Amino acid sequence: MELRIENLTKKYGEKVALQDFSYIFTPGIYGILGANGAGKSTLMNLITDNVKRNEGRILWDGQEILKLGVSFRAQLGYMPQQQGMYSDFSARAFLRYMAQVKGLKRKQANTQIEELLELVNLKEDAHKKLGGFSGGMRQRVLLAQALLGEPRIMILDEPTAGLDPKERLRLRNYIADLAEDRIVFLTTHIVSDIESIATDVLLMKNGVLVKHGTPEELIAEIQGKDLEDVYMAYLGVD
Repeated sequence: MELRIENLTKKYGEKVALQDFSYIFTPGIYGILGANGAGKSTLMNLITDNVKRNEGRILWDGQEILKLGVSFRAQLGYMPQQQGMYSDFSARAFLRYMAQVKGLKRKQANTQIEELLELVNLKEDAHKKLGGFSGGMRQRVLLAQALLGEPRIMILDEPTAGLDPKERLRLRNYIADLAEDRIVFLTTHIVSDIESIATDVLLMKNGVLVKHGTPEELIAEIQGKDLEDVYMAYLGVD
């Protein structure tokens, strides 16, 4: 399983949002760090084929994703930062609705939904309305919906934002378990989340990939104490 990106560039008029980005992704968790405007969202939008690129290629197991079309998009799971859900729906009803949106057959959907509710520890609360859920519970429902259809590529946008330390740790553990046979993109401003579970970290600034490596490699290179030091060293000062 390989997602290969070669010389990817995206411009909006005269502004270069992503410049000559190249990387090879295999199963694991990839922490994407950078300030607003660094190119993180542009990169994710190009991978999901939501915007058109100016230059470069994106290959899924050697095939251009533009040619693969729907078959590639079926490999994607997305967990948005915003918790926009139907408050009157139960967790189970919401997952059934999302399964229909994704085109899953009813029997397949029902089986997956029960497995996912178990995975994110919401089996006992599955009949309750989402409006009464805590922030952490809602995030776990969003993670479960992203896993419907058994995607091979997961895009998680600020998955632990706004959660208390206990819920953040719990969600991080769920995410860590996903990476054995998936490519997981984790974009967040909570550097400690990435340091604890990412197999590789990509540091982006002004649309450019400025540094990458394991958390341990990056920390050792600058002789820092943690990934916060790495962030400040490479991205904290213009």
